[in-house]
Amino acid sequence: MHPRILKELIEEVSEPLAIIFGKSWEIGEIPEDWKRANIVPIYKKGNKNNPGKYRPVSLTSVPGKIMEQVIKEIFCKHLESGKVIGNSQHGFVKNKSCQTNLIAFFNRIMSLVDKGEAVDVVYLDFSKAFDMVSHDILINKLGKCNLDGATIRWVHNWLDNCTQRVVINGSQSCWKDITSGVPQGSVLGPALFNIFNNNLDIGIENMLIKFADSTKLGGIATNLEDRVIIQNDLDKLEKWSEINRMKFNKDKCKVLHLGRNNQFHIYRMGSYGLGRNTGERDLGVIVDHKLNMSQQCDTVAKKANMILGCVNRCVVSKTREVILLLYYALVRPHLEYCVQFWAPHFKKDVEKLERVQRRAMRMIKGLENMTYEGRLKELGLFSLEKRRLRGNMIAVFRYLKGCHKEEGENLFILASGDRTRNKYIHSRLLLNLESS
Repeated sequence: MHPRILKELIEEVSEPLAIIFGKSWEIGEIPEDWKRANIVPIYKKGNKNNPGKYRPVSLTSVPGKIMEQVIKEIFCKHLESGKVIGNSQHGFVKNKSCQTNLIAFFNRIMSLVDKGEAVDVVYLDFSKAFDMVSHDILINKLGKCNLDGATIRWVHNWLDNCTQRVVINGSQSCWKDITSGVPQGSVLGPALFNIFNNNLDIGIENMLIKFADSTKLGGIATNLEDRVIIQNDLDKLEKWSEINRMKFNKDKCKVLHLGRNNQFHIYRMGSYGLGRNTGERDLGVIVDHKLNMSQQCDTVAKKANMILGCVNRCVVSKTREVILLLYYALVRPHLEYCVQFWAPHFKKDVEKLERVQRRAMRMIKGLENMTYEGRLKELGLFSLEKRRLRGNMIAVFRYLKGCHKEEGENLFILASGDRTRNKYIHSRLLLNLESS
């Protein structure tokens, strides 16, 4: 059933669908049509002729997805009230994001490096994580979360006897049974995966943080005893993967060595020695061994300028309405994605990012001969530096008073002040804040 039909006939179909949803949940059975999925391969990177370089996204029944949303709300309500999902998980969790993940992890890492400690960060990569989830183990973990029996029965039936086929340019493969995994592209899949890997960090001594299946482990590596602890944590993670029938893609598991006196220790997972990188793309942000974010600024500016070049060549109209709309949609998101984490520290990097916006404003017809400040005033815009300042203040408020308050307790320290003012101090990731 096409979504447009549901939207246009909502008054006619809402009651029948509600009856179907209620009966489905009550008896724990799913209509067969909801268990069939068309797989659309989404290209990631690498050789386009290699099927392994594509991500399989499942397109399933729209009414089935609405039912998944109902079940997901039951899940989330139970998980939040019981605080089932650990604080280390930042993916598909309310009030958490890539930015909170990066700030929470590197706030501690940077403070250790600033104290002169050597720190090693191990980036872990599961091989086809969502596709490798064992249904039996997942259902067992759902039972340990104290979910009601009807919901567990429904999820079990939803995962059981599913089929899928690949559809490309109108051509279709034959139907194949799905024996493991949670469908990528489904509504319920991410929540189920969070439950599946929720106990990944049990027994881990160093700091481990997750964003869905993206996992990183970090700890002090100044002396041999510290490095042994990190190795023991890796051994525990390897054992967890064996028990839960998951596999680490050890070729993609890399170590980032930080600190001046780092010994560049070689860690192992099983018998495999992990490689090391001088820079790693972490949730879309390049973190290098210097931790100064210059490499990230270079990459972002280069990509944004490439997009501006395409706009300049391909778009005939250079009116402010057209150029500003394209700039807001295609360019500025690259300049401001998680920027509260990687905001530039050096003047050269600040200028490098500002030049991108300066170039975009210069493209607008009728403003060519004005100064950059004049163009911004004419268009009612702020410089990127001022926008970052505003974003920092919003982030600080969320950590102190808003939705990230629990995380903020680990980021901010209340320093001594006079009787009328308090001063909050924390790492260099965000602004210092003075508040009345």
